[in-house]
Amino acid sequence: MPGDLMELNLGPQHPSTHGVLRLKLRLDGEVVVAAEPVIGYLHTGIEKECETRTYSQIFTLVDRIDYLSGPAEEQAYASAVEELMGLEIPERAKTIRMILLELSRMQSHLVWLGTSALELNMSSVYMYCFAEREKILDLFEEMSGARMFPSCWRIGGLAYDLDPNFEANTRLFLKNFPQMWKDLDDLLTDNYIWRTRLEGVAIINKDLCQKYMCTGPVIRGAGVPYDIRKAYPYLNYSDFKFDIPTRTEGDAFARYMVRMEEMKESSSLVEQGLSKLKPGPVIVDDRKVALPPRKELPRSMEAVIHQFKLVSEGFHPPVGDAYGCVESPRGEIGHYVVSNGSNRPYRLRVRSPSFPHVQVLKEVLPGYILSDVVVAIASVDPILGDVDR
Repeated sequence: MPGDLMELNLGPQHPSTHGVLRLKLRLDGEVVVAAEPVIGYLHTGIEKECETRTYSQIFTLVDRIDYLSGPAEEQAYASAVEELMGLEIPERAKTIRMILLELSRMQSHLVWLGTSALELNMSSVYMYCFAEREKILDLFEEMSGARMFPSCWRIGGLAYDLDPNFEANTRLFLKNFPQMWKDLDDLLTDNYIWRTRLEGVAIINKDLCQKYMCTGPVIRGAGVPYDIRKAYPYLNYSDFKFDIPTRTEGDAFARYMVRMEEMKESSSLVEQGLSKLKPGPVIVDDRKVALPPRKELPRSMEAVIHQFKLVSEGFHPPVGDAYGCVESPRGEIGHYVVSNGSNRPYRLRVRSPSFPHVQVLKEVLPGYILSDVVVAIASVDPILGDVDR
């Protein structure tokens, strides 16, 4: 009957919720009257698990929080521990870290774009995005043997240097990427259906961003040029030239445009990073935190003992606390590490960008129709492992 409200569960097992997110919707016909995000279906207890692992073992855990940008999680965690221990990583390690972070940003945005288009029945865009993403994952695999999780960060630098072919293959990828970007832009930006579905939908203005502490493309789509790489530079980002794309509309289309421009900026940053690469070590020369070179193990008992002690017991940072943050594809990722002097952190607290982006939906969705809910969820690009952790 007119005026009757219907309660509808969207998720947690729904392909358009970008993970196991449940939205309790109240509908008047097809119009959303109220929305309540329900989280916790992917709770892994990673933060608590980190209290039972040595500092080096934690990299494997934090990788899986935001599973589309593991390098960003590793950088946030490593920078906090390195600050705690007063370590300055080598210049080559900084540049390689930056290159991997920007490649990771590009592949994450490609996943977002492909899946968002698929939800609006544009399957060809999905294929193009994932084909391009595979090229980046191939670069990760070439360097580390792994694809989604290169997992090469170590306290004090990197586990290993770049593969001899990495630079040439990355330059080849960068050479071909602009044409692929243009193809995606031609397919979507002036596409009538795409624009009709995104423009004016899920408006998150500056005030809402401040209220819920939204970051990343969400706040930049609302006209605020806030980016950790500029606000609190790390890994020598202050030495590189790049712009912070912004829009003022605050809607789903604005966030699409921001991410598209970010891919171009990341491509430029990777190219600049490759040109700045200089020979040198990729990890600190500090036997308290760095494993001995593998070539020393067959001929040095001291090196074997040193490796055994670091692998089995780890190291002991001084008592204190530190916070490390990075600009991930979704916004500010922060790791707050508290040390009590043991070989395991007393506490690890993760500042997740996806958590506020899910919570803000309850204020954004009322007034839109049911089909816009899918667009709204996709536009904030949540990762539920990042929310529940």
